[in-house]
Amino acid sequence: MVNLDQITVEVIRNYLLSAANEMERNLMRTSYNTIIYEIRDFGLGIYDDRCRMLAESPGLAVFTRGNDYGIQKTIDFVGRDNIRPGDLMLTSYPYWSSAHPLDVLAVSPIFFRSELIGFTAIKQHWLDLGQKDAGYILDSIDVFQEGLLLPGVKIYKEGVLDKELLNLIRFNSRLPDRVIGDMNAQISACRTGERRVAELVDRFGIETFRAAVEEILDHGERLARARLAELPKGTWTAVDWADDDGIDKDTMLKMQVTVTVTDDEFIVDWTGSHGRTKGPMNLPIGLTLGVSGLAFKGITTPDVPANEGHYRPLKVIAPPGELMHALPPAPTFTVWCGLLAPEVILKALAQGMPDRVPACSGGDVFDVMGLGMHPETGLPWLEATNEAVGFGAYEGSDGEDAIMHLSEPGCRNNPVEVMENKAPWLIDTYHMRRDSGGAGEYRGGVGVTRIYRFMYPTTALTLVKKTKSAPWGIAGGHEGEVGRVIVRPDTPQEQVTGAIYDYFDEGDVLSNNSGGGGGWGDPFKRNPQKVLSDVMNDYVSVESARRDYGVVIDPATMTIDAAATQALRSARRPA
Repeated sequence: MVNLDQITVEVIRNYLLSAANEMERNLMRTSYNTIIYEIRDFGLGIYDDRCRMLAESPGLAVFTRGNDYGIQKTIDFVGRDNIRPGDLMLTSYPYWSSAHPLDVLAVSPIFFRSELIGFTAIKQHWLDLGQKDAGYILDSIDVFQEGLLLPGVKIYKEGVLDKELLNLIRFNSRLPDRVIGDMNAQISACRTGERRVAELVDRFGIETFRAAVEEILDHGERLARARLAELPKGTWTAVDWADDDGIDKDTMLKMQVTVTVTDDEFIVDWTGSHGRTKGPMNLPIGLTLGVSGLAFKGITTPDVPANEGHYRPLKVIAPPGELMHALPPAPTFTVWCGLLAPEVILKALAQGMPDRVPACSGGDVFDVMGLGMHPETGLPWLEATNEAVGFGAYEGSDGEDAIMHLSEPGCRNNPVEVMENKAPWLIDTYHMRRDSGGAGEYRGGVGVTRIYRFMYPTTALTLVKKTKSAPWGIAGGHEGEVGRVIVRPDTPQEQVTGAIYDYFDEGDVLSNNSGGGGGWGDPFKRNPQKVLSDVMNDYVSVESARRDYGVVIDPATMTIDAAATQALRSARRPA
């Protein structure tokens, strides 16, 4: 029996968090591509030998619970008895890895004196793995068009690199050197975690380590259940929509969720959502677990680092074979429903606890990707970024302006200076989108506009699936302005769209406009001085101030006409 004190537990808990952070630093400093070291399109963690997450250092937050599922499936496939010190496994099979095949999961076992004590894991985006289209796929019809499928294969066997598998990966990529470089960074970061955990166990002993793990996870559960007990109880249903599946452009995809909060459980039921899609918008079940877990943690324990215990009160239901639970060989490449889904959960909760959740954000990550042969180096290039969006307002505060979408709170967008250095395009404009935030007593955050000018012929694509339904408000707050992509604006070839895969000539322009967040509360109750400040900051126009807030501002003097404002607010009442 281990005599365990709480100080030791906290030392071990914080050591594990520090080890995860070191894994992250290792990964970012040694990776080849901006999608890792700038955008942070990865998720990593440290697990015990039962595949329970002990510590993480999140990038793309929806990866967290998906990795938990993927590790378990990988270990089940390989067989626990077939795992040796020095092994490292790769999984890109989406129904296990919980993402599309380019988000490759690396899993390495941690041994201490020949005893398996845990795992490290990193999932990150690889630039190319032989999928049918370079960069990204918007219209695949089955998983076999989506890239090389790796079902928990060992790239390292007892510390020895499998060169045949390495060559298989190399010859199935359009960007082999950059893919192999990022893979090596991923492996190195996993090894860092292995060493740190082994050092921890060597210091405290394996029995103390295992006892501390149980206490860390049980404490996480106690904390989550205590926060769950504070929530209003009830059942609420909400529906929201994704634009299309990439093939049938006229049919929107229904995401329906019923959330039930009891004293003991937080149940997220996706029954009623769209069935299996022909195009690649189907979600692997691990990703559905991830997005549901993100919303649950956000409403219960957002202030503490995640571990497996925090998710024990969560139950997720998703009918197999439908949109939110893909089965082979359903295409899964454009997993954008996974980015939109957390806010459907918040929309349901807003009916029962409008004072505890924000309105909808700008609704998407507004991803832009360019690729081709670089005219100066003669080498293939691929660069991408996610635009910032406006966050939804909540009771007591405006939504944040121009911030990363809530599905990726650990991520960043790619700076202009980096993008122009790495890729043959120029950023003509990058600014806040005036009037994009939904009006309310508390205003929704504003999105951004970024305009790309292609200096040479280039293939480019956009990943946007929230342009046909507006970001919703709460308690009388107005909807945010929907996002949109404008291809070749102000020309006869102008096209307003969402997701597109196109070829651009030299001088062509693409305007990416992210959505604004929904407002909270009656806009006519907003403090007129706050409206004036918004106008002076160019977040709100003089016209919107009058129309949406009932505040009359003299554009010449930038002062409020108090009498006209009082008369307008008395005469007009919001719908």
